[in-house]
Amino acid sequence: MPSSPTSSNVPASSARSDRQYIADFAASQYVSGIFSISNAQLGRTKTDKPFLKCILRDKTGEVSARMWSIDQDHFSRIPSDGFVYIEGETQPYQGELQLILRVIDATEVSDEMLRDLLPVTKRDIEQMYAEVLSLLETLEHPAMKGLAKVYTEDAPLMTAFKRAPAAKSIHHAYIGGLLEHTLTLMNLANVICPFYPAMNRDIVLFGLFIHDLGKTRELVYDRTFAYTDRGELIGHIVDGAIMLGDRVQKLMSTQGIRPPVGLLTVLQHIVLSHHGVPEFGAAKLPATPEAILISCLDNLDAKAAMSLHAARPDRGENAPKNFGGNFTEKNFALGTKLFKLNPLDPA
Repeated sequence: MPSSPTSSNVPASSARSDRQYIADFAASQYVSGIFSISNAQLGRTKTDKPFLKCILRDKTGEVSARMWSIDQDHFSRIPSDGFVYIEGETQPYQGELQLILRVIDATEVSDEMLRDLLPVTKRDIEQMYAEVLSLLETLEHPAMKGLAKVYTEDAPLMTAFKRAPAAKSIHHAYIGGLLEHTLTLMNLANVICPFYPAMNRDIVLFGLFIHDLGKTRELVYDRTFAYTDRGELIGHIVDGAIMLGDRVQKLMSTQGIRPPVGLLTVLQHIVLSHHGVPEFGAAKLPATPEAILISCLDNLDAKAAMSLHAARPDRGENAPKNFGGNFTEKNFALGTKLFKLNPLDPA
């Protein structure tokens, strides 16, 4: 095997802006360069030979990769989550492209190269954040307005909120994904709440703003996407409820505002229940109208994003819309294969 390239001796084509991006991959294409790697695992073939399976990513998307000939010593030098130099060819497999690797080695990358290697939202991050602030300004109750101020004046938290992905891999798994997901939910609630006059809009909007903020502690997203020790041991749902309790104490100590009796409990319940059911991580079943609405909206946006990412990924302007067939392989998060074609698309 060749020696592992570093940020100082990477092949020039890997570091330039004309690098090969995953969104532009075509079938039977030779690929070389540096990509982020996640979920690297050592599997066994039907003949009991070891093989590597992993996900490779860059700022444009992700691709499943396999290396059919690899030994334990070589595998141990490959990061489970990090960056690698690879060489290989693309091939169609079950309606999708996969990458068959001939070379893979761990490598280090510069901060400048990270902009090409980590997936990022296509939307303007500062504009999205300004929209979130604008929606928070419409809160009416003094305690809710004050609590929102406690959160938004926490500069390190808001910096992390703007940068964090919404998940490691399932949905909105890109820089700015948490912000984009949160803004979408708040905009949906802003439209839906008037249809239910008895629903407390302040609680719904604020609950959506904070429901996933624990992910700023749960996930690592400065080098690649992975879980922190705190994320593995506590998780964003419980951590979000802890963060809320701390900030209510700060609301009382810095602004002299004491929340109405039961408000903290109701808001913590939203954070603890927004995944809907225990098998998806909820600590409690949603048990207030606002918690039920938030859980439904969260599920709606996550599943809509997952289905579009699987069925209609951005493969570049020249890629056929039914590349690899009319159906995806089974999406285990959604429990089904997905039909790719939109019959109203121009021919």
